[in-house]
Amino acid sequence: MRYFFESYVFDTDLRELHRGASVVSIAPQTFDLLDYLIRNRGYVVSKDELIDAIWKRRAVSDAALTTRLNAARSAIGDSGEEQRLIKTLPRKGFRFVGQVRETREVTGLNPGQAAAESALAVPDRPSIAVLPFENLSGDPEQEYFADGMVDEITTALSRIRWLFVIARNSSFIYKGHAVDVKQAGRELGVRYVLEGSVRKAGNRIRITGQLIDALTGAHLWAERYDRELSDIFNLQDEIAASVAAVIEPALAAAEQERVRRKPPERLDAWEAYQRGLWHFHKYRPEENKAALGFFSQAIALDPNFAPGHYGYALALQWEIWHFSTRPFLEVQEAAREEAQIAVFLDDKDAMAHAVLAHMMMWGGEWEAAIAETRDAVALNPNSAFVISMHGCVLGFGGYREEALERLQQAMRASPHDPLIWLWLARCGILQFFSQDYVAALQTLRQVVRLRPGYAGTYQYIAASLAYLGRSDEAREALERVPPQSVEQLQRWQHRPPWLRPEDYAIRVEGIRLAREQR
Repeated sequence: MRYFFESYVFDTDLRELHRGASVVSIAPQTFDLLDYLIRNRGYVVSKDELIDAIWKRRAVSDAALTTRLNAARSAIGDSGEEQRLIKTLPRKGFRFVGQVRETREVTGLNPGQAAAESALAVPDRPSIAVLPFENLSGDPEQEYFADGMVDEITTALSRIRWLFVIARNSSFIYKGHAVDVKQAGRELGVRYVLEGSVRKAGNRIRITGQLIDALTGAHLWAERYDRELSDIFNLQDEIAASVAAVIEPALAAAEQERVRRKPPERLDAWEAYQRGLWHFHKYRPEENKAALGFFSQAIALDPNFAPGHYGYALALQWEIWHFSTRPFLEVQEAAREEAQIAVFLDDKDAMAHAVLAHMMMWGGEWEAAIAETRDAVALNPNSAFVISMHGCVLGFGGYREEALERLQQAMRASPHDPLIWLWLARCGILQFFSQDYVAALQTLRQVVRLRPGYAGTYQYIAASLAYLGRSDEAREALERVPPQSVEQLQRWQHRPPWLRPEDYAIRVEGIRLAREQR
């Protein structure tokens, strides 16, 4: 990976920091510290977490930590007084707060060339990204409302089958920053960009939007909407229809009858759901608990609001799968029931079907799960989340070649998604089960760089290395399992229901070989 911020290029594979054409001298441990902060820039990294990641739980004095932080700041032109890029939050931890753009490695090129070559190819059909709308309400608490409006407009656009739509999660890397639409178009690989603003006051809302050709910078369409809050769901479809008509008039007429999801009777439920999503994507135990609380609140406010139910199902599943030592099966029935309720309430919601398929897969119902995701893709063929769920259930159901294609498709639809580490992990696991251990290693090492605390990755890496006869590296991979995750991994002593017996046997044998080589 290469990370671009201010005038710097941070190359994790070459382990080099560039400023312009010059290489900045940086000590290995300082590089590791900066690397960890940049990768985990989405949240505040605690002192203990940083020590665990960089010093592997060795005793480290506050003075030593401060020295390394100051060295990292100095290397990137920051200081402890200014804290322009690395911010210290008293009694909480540290966070990299600079604007970062990331690209995957392009071999044989220098950093400047790589930046140019990393632009994604524009698809051969109309393509668009909805950038974060500016919150003009004067109230920071309304940020989630503006974000939610972008999410809904993106979803409405993605129902147009002929339109390639970048997922909201990738577009949001530009939130809070002045955006060069031509650069955004290159980095996201789209022809058109929609940007705008939201002002909410009392029971009224004003939305402005403008559509720009990202290749030329030309303004194609602009409009302002003043509505009562009760009209916002019709407004979202109105904006989507206006944009579609500008992009492709001939095709837009054929898409007027697209599916519209049922809005909640109470706007408060939608707001609670949006807040739940915001916490869910932060991927931390305490954030997931907050997400559960908001999704539960959405259900209480409007029991007929399908997203509240499938949001709660996802967060409940993650609570067991990622953040608990409890047996996997303990959550299956409750999470599946919530997903089934969501589909019952809104059979035309692609997300509801995708989440239900997810729960079916965790129960070992592979064929039923695949059928469910095919329904979801038919309803919304542009949703990166839906496509990723389709790839996931195909893969664990044994259809690995198609699964890998779908997961790659999801990553193209949302190249900066906060869940991209998870999609990569699934790709690596499927390559492992296909006994393509070299490819699995390459993919899983990307996962470690993106999510170093995800314990299961190290075991698959160790097993791959063991099968390749690389015993020393296999031993080192097992030793990198985070100590706090050892108890979680003990649950794998019994086959989880979503793994086919033959796949589980490959995993067990690989880990056995890795342990015997220790």
